[in-house]
Amino acid sequence: MSEQPPQSPGNSHPQFGAAGRYGSFGPPPGGCPPPGPAPFPPGAHQPPPVAYPVDPDAPYGYDRFGRPCSDKMKLIAGLLQILVPFGVGRFYVGSWGVGIAQLLTCGGLGIWSLIDGILYLTSDERTDARGRVLRD
Repeated sequence: MSEQPPQSPGNSHPQFGAAGRYGSFGPPPGGCPPPGPAPFPPGAHQPPPVAYPVDPDAPYGYDRFGRPCSDKMKLIAGLLQILVPFGVGRFYVGSWGVGIAQLLTCGGLGIWSLIDGILYLTSDERTDARGRVLRD
């Protein structure tokens, strides 16, 4: 003859009585299901995955004026222009012609690169080689 464990106050529930939530049958086999949404049974229709359309002309979105944003950042371009005065910031944004001119003139003896770097940091109008506005 099997003995049943004594009922403790933790096993009773006011709505389901002394037998607990699952009645006299106990919890479901295998325990509780894993948290999260229930998996779809095989063969059931599954909803399509959510995908956000990406504009190929603006993969990084648009700025507040509706202009496409670049993948380059104006902070990095400005710091490169100031810290390495040989047109490195211009090479970073893709302005190869101006970058070579600054390289040959040592950044206009540092003055051209310094002014260019400050303008990169303060101006909202700076663009990359594709005409996209540099990101903040």
